[in-house]
This record gives sequence, structure tokens and C-alpha cells, in this order.
Amino acid sequence: MLRLGILGDLSGPYRDLSGLGTMACVRQAIDDFARAGTPLQVEVLHADHQHKADVGAAIARQWYDRDGVDAILEVNNSSIALAVAGLAQEKDKVFLATGPATADLHGPRCSPNHVHWTYDTWMLAHGAGTATVRAGGDSWFFLTADYAFGHALQRDTARAVEAAGGRVLGQARYPFPQTTDYSSFLLQAQASRAKVLGLANAGTDTVNCVKQAHEFDLTRKMKLVGLLCLLGDVRAMGAEAAQGLLLTEPFYWDLNDRTRAFTQRVLPRMPPNIYPSTNHAGAYSAVLHYLKTAAAMGSAQAKASGRAVIERMKALPTEDDCFGAGRVREDGRKIHPAYLFEVKPPAEVKQEWDLYRLAGTIEAEQAMRPMSEGGCPLVRS
Repeated sequence: MLRLGILGDLSGPYRDLSGLGTMACVRQAIDDFARAGTPLQVEVLHADHQHKADVGAAIARQWYDRDGVDAILEVNNSSIALAVAGLAQEKDKVFLATGPATADLHGPRCSPNHVHWTYDTWMLAHGAGTATVRAGGDSWFFLTADYAFGHALQRDTARAVEAAGGRVLGQARYPFPQTTDYSSFLLQAQASRAKVLGLANAGTDTVNCVKQAHEFDLTRKMKLVGLLCLLGDVRAMGAEAAQGLLLTEPFYWDLNDRTRAFTQRVLPRMPPNIYPSTNHAGAYSAVLHYLKTAAAMGSAQAKASGRAVIERMKALPTEDDCFGAGRVREDGRKIHPAYLFEVKPPAEVKQEWDLYRLAGTIEAEQAMRPMSEGGCPLVRS
């Protein structure tokens, strides 16, 4: 029997982007795989990392050492994800990094025991950042969550902005996850006279920032860019506050026939009033490919070496309804297109989750950082 451990956010600011929705999508992947071929026996564990590095690392170590977990997935906190990546390599287990964003996971911190699946700070930065500068948003102020993810997202976006000819006029970093009042930081952004406010955060932090910016009428003076903003976040903001917001995602439920078909299959499993988001889709996609790989190897061999599983995952092409056809590169990065979306004004919204207008497509090979620039020691020069 294969054992999977979902290490996610069940109670904190990312709970709607993670939590029980991820469990629903993992169960859907197991069922879809079983219907398509030879079923595998799979057990799924679930735990809350609480956005505490010591808690997350302790759970991961117990799962790998005592509980016989073969693969850990999600870990939507970059600091914890870097720790889990080290543990997976130490224990020769598998880590499916479907939740964290730091591009270091397929750069200097890459390893033969993990894959980086859904999105990353480079992809997000070059999607929304470059496009916004080209559209005239050439001066930026960053509001940043003060931990590894926020720092990486700001760093990569600032580089993209400057490479496109823009300027960074300032930043404000706030304590994460305890901050809920962003008024002083938003006033700093306004005083900078920047044209663009880049939100280097996620989850309820992004939601609260956009709502408060709308209340202060800041959205009439600055273009807001959600650097890791997902569908559930936009719904929580409301179309009135979020209209015009730019964001980059590799998945949207209404993007095409395949994403709509996946959504209809998984909706009965999802928590009430939650549609599948990019994080959920990433968990589905990665687990489906992991199961295909384990079946091709045989369960016993797949359990014997995480490194062998990851090597085989890189050798097999990926294919699923969330991201279509793709592959896993030598540095462990999963390759698929990314999309630039703009939030619709309220008058154009036809139903509760009909919130995005497609503003552009970034093809798979252009959406990801070139391997030559990542510094991954696995990449042959």
C-alpha cells in the first residue's frame, strides 16, 4: 500500500486554497487513476503545519520515519517546504511540492527527491510583472509578507519589473501571519506615488489588502497586482473590490472543456461553496502522475526509493485535465502554460465563480525560468 501525506493549511490564512479541497482533489486523482487502469491501494493522511517550520518539519519527519509515508505533498509554506525537501532527500522519500512558491525549490535547493509542480515565484513575477510594465505600470511599490515566500516573490517580481524597464519605488514588509490591519502599509504605498501596488502575499492576507485598498479608494489611484492570488481569494474579495486586479494562474475552472470536466467531477467532493483552485488542481495533477509512475514501477519498487520514483516521473510525460500535456524537467520543475487574468467588473459576472477574463497566455517553455539561470546542481552544464 502506498501512503500519501497532505501537509497543508487546515486552519490558517490559506485554508480555503488548501485544506479539505486538497483532500477532495487527491481522492479524485486516486479514483480517476483507478478507473483508467490497474488500481493501487492508497492511504491518505492529512495534517496542519500551522505555518510553523518546527511543527511542519516534525510532522514530516514522523510521517517518513514512523508512519511509513512514501510521499508528502502540498506544503503551502515555502519555509516549511524547504525543510521537507531536505528531509525527503535524507530519508530517500518523495516530496510533491504542489503548494510552495519559492523558485529555489528547482534552483539552488533542488534535489533528486522532489518535484516542484504548480507555480513558483519566477513564473508569477514574469507573468503579471512583465505584462503590467508593458501596459504602462512602470513604477512599483511592494507590500510583502515577511517570510521566505514573500521575500522570494518580491525579489523575482522586482527583477522582472526592472528588466522590462520599470522601477521599484519602495516596499513595506509586515509580520506574517499575525497581521490583519494593513492601513499603515497602504498609506506608505500611496505616499510613494507608484503606479502599481504589488501584493507579495497570498490567501486571506491578499484578500484583506485588496478590501482595505478599496475602502481607502487606493484602487482608483494605483493598479493592484496579486502576485499569488487565486480564484477563492478573488471571490472572497468580491468583484466590486477586485475588479481590474491582474494575476497569473496556470489553472482556471472555466478555461477550457477539460478544466470544466474536471471541475464537474470534483465539485461533489469539495467543501461547501469552494471551487477548485490552482493549488487544488496542482495536488490532483501531481498525485495522478505519481500514481501512474508507481504503477509503471510496481508498488514495491516505488516504496523502496523516492529518488527512483522522481527519476521515473521525469522520464514519463504528464497528462491531465487540469494542465493538459506537459513534462517534468531535469531540475524537477513541472512544465505547463501560465495565464494572465484580469478580474471582471461586476456587470460582466454571470455566476458566482465566473470572475476572470483571459488577458494573455504564456506558453509552457516561456512561463518557467530557464534551467541555465536556476543554479540547480542536478542540471548538467
